[in-house]
Amino acid sequence: MEWRLADAKNKFSELVTRALEEGPQRVLRRDEAVVVMAQRDYEKLSGKRPSFKDFLMKGGPSLKGLYLTRDRSAMRSVKL
Repeated sequence: MEWRLADAKNKFSELVTRALEEGPQRVLRRDEAVVVMAQRDYEKLSGKRPSFKDFLMKGGPSLKGLYLTRDRSAMRSVKL
């Protein structure tokens, strides 16, 4: 949703509530705009992610029940 600056100032509580419930809100001042968004949405966009090593070492995806043996059958012949 888009808000004019004066409306956003007068209804700041509603602006924050909508940002939390509905998603990012644009606030316009003349030809410029800013976005008010929930912190969880910002963190998704800012790229704050654990390193790959940390992801695997600290409860990454579970490989339980995954069949990981290699297929040992002969490879097909290909003419080059």
